[in-house]
Amino acid sequence: MALRKFIIERDIPAVGTLEREQMKGAAAKSNEALREIGPDIQWQESFVANDKTFCVYLAKDEATIQRHAQISGFPATKISEVKRMIDPTTERTG
Repeated sequence: MALRKFIIERDIPAVGTLEREQMKGAAAKSNEALREIGPDIQWQESFVANDKTFCVYLAKDEATIQRHAQISGFPATKISEVKRMIDPTTERTG
């Protein structure tokens, strides 16, 4: 089964003020949960704002994303499956 792309919005107060060591710890905690779940989920990247993160994951389904949130302790406030992607070159494709 192919993995689907999801954007996960996580409400985390003051996440944008975390120090580098705190971010490293958060990444380690997330990676530990990923290892526990196995090949049904992959973390691609995250964007950190003041009070939330926007994370891009590949996963089998939304339930797998929820499981990761439960194991890692990071809330999955909103989960959206990506249906299509566009970029500045989209206007030139046929």
